[in-house]
Amino acid sequence: MRSDDTAWLGIDLGTQGVRAVLATTRGHLLGSGSAPLTGRRDGVRHEQDPADWWAAVRTATQAALNGVAARRIRALAVCSTSGTVLLTDGQGCPLTPGLMYDDGRAGPEAVEAGLPPSWGLPKALWLARRRNGQAGAVRLAHQADTVNARLTGGPVATDSSHALKTGYDLEHDAWPGGALDRIGLPASLFPEVVRPGATLGKVSDAASAETGIPAGTLVVAGMTDGCAAQIASGALRIGSWNSVLGTTLVLKGVTAAPVHDSTGIVYNHRSPDGNWLPGGASSVGAGALNAAFPGADPARLDRLAAHHEPAVALAYPLASHGERFPFSAPDATAFVLGAGTSEGDHWAALLQGIGYAERLCLDYLHYLGAPVEGSLTFTGGAARSAYFNGLRADILGRPARIPEQTQPALGMAVLAAHGAGEAGDLADAAEAMVRVREVVHPHPGRTAAFAEPYARLVGELEARGWLPPEVAAHAVTRLG
Repeated sequence: MRSDDTAWLGIDLGTQGVRAVLATTRGHLLGSGSAPLTGRRDGVRHEQDPADWWAAVRTATQAALNGVAARRIRALAVCSTSGTVLLTDGQGCPLTPGLMYDDGRAGPEAVEAGLPPSWGLPKALWLARRRNGQAGAVRLAHQADTVNARLTGGPVATDSSHALKTGYDLEHDAWPGGALDRIGLPASLFPEVVRPGATLGKVSDAASAETGIPAGTLVVAGMTDGCAAQIASGALRIGSWNSVLGTTLVLKGVTAAPVHDSTGIVYNHRSPDGNWLPGGASSVGAGALNAAFPGADPARLDRLAAHHEPAVALAYPLASHGERFPFSAPDATAFVLGAGTSEGDHWAALLQGIGYAERLCLDYLHYLGAPVEGSLTFTGGAARSAYFNGLRADILGRPARIPEQTQPALGMAVLAAHGAGEAGDLADAAEAMVRVREVVHPHPGRTAAFAEPYARLVGELEARGWLPPEVAAHAVTRLG
């Protein structure tokens, strides 16, 4: 079989659904499928039934593989939401619902562990304290682990990417036993950890009958959905960054060593190839556009905004209360200063404010010593707007790549190819399988026009006490 005939399956367990994608080594999409997921929300509670995850995987994979020659499929990988955990028995069978990443019941445990409540470790502590006398071996698992266990027919190791927010020490490749003991979590609760891309097992006959995936297909360890999206962007060379703009803004890049940030704003995943994937998540994003202009036609407003470069108004468009990146300010609120005289100027100010925040994120990463001059990729829902892509490139003063497909499931197909050892290193595999739709280039004149309002916004953030003076000074210096 020629290498370009080989197919790789990626499975993405999201919050609202499961998606499966089948792709060849050269990036041809052979099939895709999806299935919805629902959960139980009640106040701060948000949980899902692990049985629903498996049912959705069956539906999605059957659709993705419909009409595809089974012999072509060599390996698969699974990603899932970061910070979603549950308890299983010794065979990997779920004993509890899955506590989703945004389940807020472990607030006191988060304070105790000194971690954000969205992380998996506080939820693990919450679950362990409510075992209700369950006998026998009890293990902590992540969302992807339970699906991998069903695929292989038995318990599996977890990957270091999902384990990060459950307390795993990536720099020492170990669970921090002493720290876990101090908060009452025994070592026996935690699974074995392997690097993403490691082989976990093979698809069993029983799982094959349910999913349509050929028995014997390699199952390799995956990553969290954010890391999967990074792989799907193709931005995997050192100094490259992927900017994911949806409701909020997330930047993740590639460095040879972890980026150390004493404030905790930037944290690091470990790449399957040994590099590091630092990143951060801002509260700025397109959610602010929807809040300010509910039900509006973005294309019409984009056309109006093109006449307001730069806008009279100056905005920091937070989609929710508080900011996390490029600075930590729990009390920060969105603002629009010097409101313009039209909806076009207001829309332009919001778009430009997102672009300024994006630039400040990159300036902060540079301040921390991260290499930021490699390729830049735009993904996320906002990347569908040609005008917004051009505007962001102008504000940043650098070109940006727009891939054809950016879904996390494709990232897992790439990781499956890398893990099976048939596609070179991870960056090579991604460059072969991720197709770039276009490259957007900045216009130097417009980049210069946005420098002054960017500097004003930086000054405003510093004056409000949100942005540290040394970071503000660094950002302004980089304008030169």
